[in-house]
Amino acid sequence: MHIMLSTYYKLITLTTLFFSSFCVSQYTDQINSNRPGYSIGAFSVGKGVVQFETGIELRRYEHYSFNKSTSKGTVGFLSIRWGFLKEQLELTFDGIFMSDKFTNNLLEVPGAEKRSGFLKNFLGVKYLFFNPYKRVVEPNNYSWKANHGFKLRNLLPAISITLGANYDPSAENPYAYGDIFSPLYDPLFYNNLYNVLPIPAPLTLSGTLATQSHLLETWVLVTNFSMNGYLSDFPQKSFIITLTHTFNPFWSVYIENHKIMSERYSDNIYRAGAAYLFTDNIQLEGSLAANSKTTPDFFSLNGGISYRLDFHKDYKNPFKIAKKKEKKKLKDEKKAARKDRKENKKRDKRAKKKPKKN
Repeated sequence: MHIMLSTYYKLITLTTLFFSSFCVSQYTDQINSNRPGYSIGAFSVGKGVVQFETGIELRRYEHYSFNKSTSKGTVGFLSIRWGFLKEQLELTFDGIFMSDKFTNNLLEVPGAEKRSGFLKNFLGVKYLFFNPYKRVVEPNNYSWKANHGFKLRNLLPAISITLGANYDPSAENPYAYGDIFSPLYDPLFYNNLYNVLPIPAPLTLSGTLATQSHLLETWVLVTNFSMNGYLSDFPQKSFIITLTHTFNPFWSVYIENHKIMSERYSDNIYRAGAAYLFTDNIQLEGSLAANSKTTPDFFSLNGGISYRLDFHKDYKNPFKIAKKKEKKKLKDEKKAARKDRKENKKRDKRAKKKPKKN
């Protein structure tokens, strides 16, 4: 029984050390990807880490106000994240490119055309300015409840801000301001078949305030408040909330709600998916998405992979630290025992010596 309790307490200690290291440092011993959802976490990848997050999505749009005109396309995603200078900083490139077949059913003879363009071409910097998990809490080896029970500080989220610019290289982007049906767009009557395409601003500013809370060890709640297309004719606001649950060290699932608000295009999208940790540096994932309206109706199927190059040098594995401390403790105990033996021998020698006669 004593052996079982000892093993149990060791497991508690190691687990707490692992989660403490995750909270204190940006770096973790396993990849930390923003995919498969659209939200971004508050934490960076860690100083000296270069991470690639890529995927392909099959999308289908159908607009009921335009006689069920459709867009069927493929979307490619690429994010490159680099932790530099300090743990809280991250340089991010985020690109989204779409190619589709657009069918206009408002014409007597439906016409189809192939199109392509950027939905996003963003470069920015993320900085974590509040981390409630910075202070390491020592594990309580005698109380399971103390280690795993609810803590008020878990309600405080980590907070980061991402600022940058979006560049659109095309002067005639068919998806300007995220509006897939821009050639048919009319904000009042939806009856202009030959609407002049809006001219996208070549350079706009974007910003995201991200929060991240770790609840009950296996749940993570992320929220994003974003302003995109600032300085353009149609700025866009968005809100994303993502809830992720980890079943075991390899599998996790998530659900997400993405609210988009703009004069040009607004939507309410729901996503759900799963991720699998293939190795410490590779994550595979897949997801489904759909919206809650018919102007347009939206559905997508997504798959992707995240991969990191780990050049982090400052990180110290908590398991190795615990093991090193245990070795040092044993070494000190042996040293003290040797010292005691030497002192005992000296005392024995002195006791055996006969007292000198006067």
